[in-house]
Amino acid sequence: MQINFMRPRKIASVLSILMVVLSIFSLSFKGLNAGLDFTGGTLIEIKLSQSTNLEEIREVLGSKLEDDFQVSYFGSEQDILIKIPGGSENNLSDEIVTALKNSFQFDLRRKDFIGPQIGEELRDQGGLGILAAMLVMMVYIMFRFQFKFAIGALLALIHDVLIVLGFFSIFYIGFNLTVLAAILAVIGYSLNDTIVVSDRIRENYRKKRKSDNVDVINRSLNQMLGRTLITSLTTLLVLFALLILGGDFIQNFAIALICGVIVGTYSSIYVLCNNLILMNLNFEDLAIKKSETYDDGMP
Repeated sequence: MQINFMRPRKIASVLSILMVVLSIFSLSFKGLNAGLDFTGGTLIEIKLSQSTNLEEIREVLGSKLEDDFQVSYFGSEQDILIKIPGGSENNLSDEIVTALKNSFQFDLRRKDFIGPQIGEELRDQGGLGILAAMLVMMVYIMFRFQFKFAIGALLALIHDVLIVLGFFSIFYIGFNLTVLAAILAVIGYSLNDTIVVSDRIRENYRKKRKSDNVDVINRSLNQMLGRTLITSLTTLLVLFALLILGGDFIQNFAIALICGVIVGTYSSIYVLCNNLILMNLNFEDLAIKKSETYDDGMP
């Protein structure tokens, strides 16, 4: 029994457009909850002599700080990471360390200040990294398959990145360098799915030269169903384990990857394949070009 994946393709197209528009709207008017890596501020890492509830640390910091700050475990329940936006390089970190020493016993592991200019550079370089990755992957697919596949793959990657960013914007989840790294990983994961699906579609087009577009794509997706389910489910199991057991420091990284794996699998089926149908992919596009030979009469 084969599943007709392409039957709800029009509904899927409308859903994709709505999700992308909603993401762009939220990013435009609400923006991202940029973390310390991008906004600049003070980063303090301490190792407590004994495990302490984070709320006790927050109470001490709350008496000294008016601005928002983040306190999270960094590995064990004795390793604490404190992020404070804004401030100055010299005064703020010393005041915080002194206040903590009055209430807790700990070893100071790290005390860094990230200036706003450095944060802006990280943000700009991260954005350029995402654009460069998408461009290189588009060129790779164009040379390996055909330009119609490259356009479909690029649309799928843009779709995935925008929806993950929109998810973080809508729910105002903290966005930092680890999340940016997760988005780059999502691009790679989505591209891997796209290449596997594209390879199977190309193979089936060459076998069934006169088949209908929808039939060839449905056959290809059904052949890939087992592989896709196993890969996606095992990946999601690991990511949910990271989300539940990894602690606050890695939580947003896991959320970005979970969202990206789900959306990436979806886009490999509906965004890529919908685009191939709309662009009327056919056997001639994928036919193997045979070099012509000429007989000039020479022996």
